Amino acid sequence: MPSRRALILVENLSVPMDRRVWQESTVLRDAGWEVHVICPQGAERDTEPYALIDGVAIHRYPLRAATGGPLGYLREYSAALWHTWRLSRRVGPVDVVHACNPPDLFFLLVRGRLARGRFVFDQHDLGPELYLSRFGRGEDWLYRAVKWLERRTYRKADVVISTNDSYREIALTRGGKRPEQVFVVRSAPQLDRFREVPADPALKRGKPYLLCYLGVMGPQDGVDYALRALARLRDEQGRTDWHAAFIGDGDTYEAMIALTAELGLSDLVTFTGRLGDDGLLPYLSTADVCLAPDPLSPLNDVSTMNKIMEYMAMGRPVVSFDLREGRVSAGEAALYAPANDESAFAKLVSRLLDDPDERRRMGEIGRARVSGPLSWEHSSKALVAAYEAALKERG
Repeated sequence: MPSRRALILVENLSVPMDRRVWQESTVLRDAGWEVHVICPQGAERDTEPYALIDGVAIHRYPLRAATGGPLGYLREYSAALWHTWRLSRRVGPVDVVHACNPPDLFFLLVRGRLARGRFVFDQHDLGPELYLSRFGRGEDWLYRAVKWLERRTYRKADVVISTNDSYREIALTRGGKRPEQVFVVRSAPQLDRFREVPADPALKRGKPYLLCYLGVMGPQDGVDYALRALARLRDEQGRTDWHAAFIGDGDTYEAMIALTAELGLSDLVTFTGRLGDDGLLPYLSTADVCLAPDPLSPLNDVSTMNKIMEYMAMGRPVVSFDLREGRVSAGEAALYAPANDESAFAKLVSRLLDDPDERRRMGEIGRARVSGPLSWEHSSKALVAAYEAALKERG
């Protein structure tokens, strides 16, 4: 029987839909931990209040997504905290509380019933930068409150898990953590899951080429930039020999469908919503070029984009805006347009469509990066080391 118990707290996605959290859960299970996860229920998947999947106990609560700006998020987060505290009582004492942000609020629970557990802060996003990028309100009183919450979370954490070296540097400087308290656990796709399947030409809707976007559709994710770049691909490059699939959903999903119609792209663009692996893999296996249109912002410049890692795992070339951590992830597996330049983005897509040898070369580079230096195998070792450090921190 496992002698140590871990409780992972997630607010913004259900599990196992949250691929990073699910991978972390199974790594810890394999390392001998009894793993519990508290997370929201999904809308179509992960709907059961409780599930025991591959030895990981998942406790889920109902949660209505935020609407109406920052106050909507306050309501959402308050409900999530209440349900998390309620379900944590069922789980009982644990050795490690592993809190994934956003939001930077779970430290509030560490003082109470969860106080006996060491606190591991898994920083998926930079809260202050996310606020600036998402709401466009500037450094107002809510921004200052978000910064305060981040400081309190850093202070409470025995160990911080960072998704890349940029985040690690922020944990060391802004967070005041010691180097031995901060571990880089990069998000990386599992290659046995992201595997090529037979291409499906029907997904191209009668066109020679398929373009794909995979990911969340929120205000900071740049789907609007991608759509405007595709309009320029049609109008400036004179190309309609492609079809584009946008896979995923989010706060701006309906708005992006409306923008597609406004740009006259409805016959060239399909929105699929979220897809399971059976639906997703045929699209990525058929795609000729994959899109990473995240615009330059304080958050995006230093964040690792899961979509880029997943494109590379599938051996697909990427067109991206020129972001610092985007280059760290993709290297020569991507072409980089100047930040937020939609015309340049469209030109790079056109260039790749005309060069099958370059597409193949870039795809091979990306696959090698994800299976080598950026592989989940390296990250899993860092995760286990972070837990051991947390136990020693107050041990």
